[in-house]
Amino acid sequence: MSRIPRILLAVVALALPAGCAGPEGTGPGVTGTDATSSPGAAAGPTAASAVVLPPVAGRFDYQLGAAYEPAGGLDVVVRDASAEPLEGAYSVCYVNGFQTQPGEAGRWAGENEELLLRDADGELVVDPEWPDEFVLDPSTAQRRERILAVVGPVVAGCAADGFDAVEFDNLDTWTRFGDPATGLVERAGALALAGAYVELAHGVGLAVGQKNAAEAAGAGRELGFDFAVVEECGAYGECGAYRAVYGDRVLQVEYTDNLPVSFGELCADPDRAPLTILRDRGLVGPGVPGYRLERCGVR
Repeated sequence: MSRIPRILLAVVALALPAGCAGPEGTGPGVTGTDATSSPGAAAGPTAASAVVLPPVAGRFDYQLGAAYEPAGGLDVVVRDASAEPLEGAYSVCYVNGFQTQPGEAGRWAGENEELLLRDADGELVVDPEWPDEFVLDPSTAQRRERILAVVGPVVAGCAADGFDAVEFDNLDTWTRFGDPATGLVERAGALALAGAYVELAHGVGLAVGQKNAAEAAGAGRELGFDFAVVEECGAYGECGAYRAVYGDRVLQVEYTDNLPVSFGELCADPDRAPLTILRDRGLVGPGVPGYRLERCGVR
């Protein structure tokens, strides 16, 4: 992003935790009382009172492919960090926290290339599903500190632009890159980086959403995540794991190309989140072939 006021860079520097994380596998957990909490919110660490949590009812959309305002407006929306928040809606800023973002190779050039994961042959590891995204290596405190120096200004930019919260994508890299031969991300390092991200985001006034990684829902809550943004938990039977930890504060996205039952049946699942939508895989905008947006219980 290029819309980052210089004063916000100073805020980021102040927000960076010493060493960027606590002991391996732990995080800095934020304490305090959140005035916006509701009975639907799960117990556990909460952000400071200045942090606002997402609503648990209304009209939700996931707009990473195109930013638009559908007829009837929105109450909650997730948009890329390069887009603007939607006025009048609770806006969540998407940041790729554990892999590089397409089109931003320059951020990871030169010395920063040392922060990218390599396989046993010394080759940079790419996500096979997204071949223009390199995987970050959070294996040491020093690496995590340097990663935050790159990603931190993007988070500060989200706050400066007026977003209410941030979600950090690809927390689950340790589940997908766990073989030293093809590049190894350890769970402890990934969670330590996640904890550092939480502290950084809270420091600039943003609530923080855990993105996917059902197996780390409990650990994520202990690290200080305030809510969850989950893809295809209905398709894979994982919604209960998130709901048990985050209560109603789960933003659930299902996709048309991987729906094992009808969307109506999925909406009837007692484990699904109150804010559940069906989207096209490309997340394209209205008028583009393939566009799809349906909501459980809301038109």
